[in-house]
Amino acid sequence: MAKVSSIVIGPANWRNNSIKTVKLSQTIVQKSDKSNDLGRSLDPLPHMRDIVASLSNEEVRRYTRDVRVVVAKLRESILDTNEEIKSLTRGKEALEKCLEHIRKDIQLNKDSQAIRTTRPPRERDHDGADDLLNAERAHLINSKKQLEIQLRLVQQQLQVLDAARKRLFAVHQERARVVDLLCHADSSIVNAAANAEISDKKRALSALDGRVSVVDSSRLGVAMTDALGPYTPETDQALGEADEARSRSAYLRQGIRETIDTIERLQRAAHKLVNDGLVKKISETETLKQHLRVCHGENRHAIHRAQRWYDATELAWGYTLGPVMSSDLMTRERLDRPLVRVFQRHVGTQLPDAREIIKSGDGLLQSLNATSRNIGLMRLTEQKLLDDIRSKSAGSHIDSQVFHLRRSKANHRWCLGAAF
Repeated sequence: MAKVSSIVIGPANWRNNSIKTVKLSQTIVQKSDKSNDLGRSLDPLPHMRDIVASLSNEEVRRYTRDVRVVVAKLRESILDTNEEIKSLTRGKEALEKCLEHIRKDIQLNKDSQAIRTTRPPRERDHDGADDLLNAERAHLINSKKQLEIQLRLVQQQLQVLDAARKRLFAVHQERARVVDLLCHADSSIVNAAANAEISDKKRALSALDGRVSVVDSSRLGVAMTDALGPYTPETDQALGEADEARSRSAYLRQGIRETIDTIERLQRAAHKLVNDGLVKKISETETLKQHLRVCHGENRHAIHRAQRWYDATELAWGYTLGPVMSSDLMTRERLDRPLVRVFQRHVGTQLPDAREIIKSGDGLLQSLNATSRNIGLMRLTEQKLLDDIRSKSAGSHIDSQVFHLRRSKANHRWCLGAAF
């Protein structure tokens, strides 16, 4: 305030009012300056709307990126589950095919046993081929039960995988609601971030096409779940359930391969064993039939020899008996021929002609009876040999039919309803 002369002319009130006005002005000026300084540091900027929009967009993009990671993981899990369902379905088809082969082999075994029951009664005795067929049937029935149990487990696991896939798809649909492509205009402040996000998305899609996981597993887990965040507990449970179902399915597929390999190996071994047994039975039958034929030839030869001997003995017996009428006897054949009558003029002179003739005739008759009895026995034996040969031929033919039937149907390319 400028100095005035010591002489005060104006009134004091007038002067004091002016001084108060000056001081008030100075105070207001200082307060305004302080308010301006505070406003410079605290007041929003003129482009506050753009800044707020940018911050909100960045928050949305961050949340969307995190959700996109979860969605990628869900999509990857869905694809893996689909592939596992396809693999397990192929395993199920292999099980059904193997089960069909087992059923055909059971039917073939039943038909083989039914055909062998048509053998002649002489050949129906229980043999090693019957034991092999029974053992094969028992093995096939056990294999059929084992495959049916395995098939039931596979069907149940397919249902579990389908349920896990549906749950994954539902969670994926829910999570993917915030990853839609939006058409909007951004300020120049966020253009660089948007371009970087688009590049990240392109890399993620290209990686997904190659079935390479682009998800950082360390960002997911039970500890990272948040009911209001990108990775919800429902997502974690769906992913865990799908992983567990795929693990069980992989273990089950391994069991399917081992079961099918074991059953097919044992099935081929049993089939070959039965076929070898039938071939051996056919060989034994043919060998016995050859021996029977040789024996039959020797028997026929013996019958002819015995018949010739019988004819010769019968002729000799006729010669011994002599003619039927005594008038047909020649003088030299009579017991009272002149030479004998002269000899018998002395007392006690007897000749053994009659006694020896009778004894000889009895001996020849006994020989005839014995030879006839032997011929009858040999003819009975011949009939038995012929019956045995026919039975052996029929049995060998039936076993050969069974063997050829089993060989022709070993490839399982036939219908179960076919008639035999």
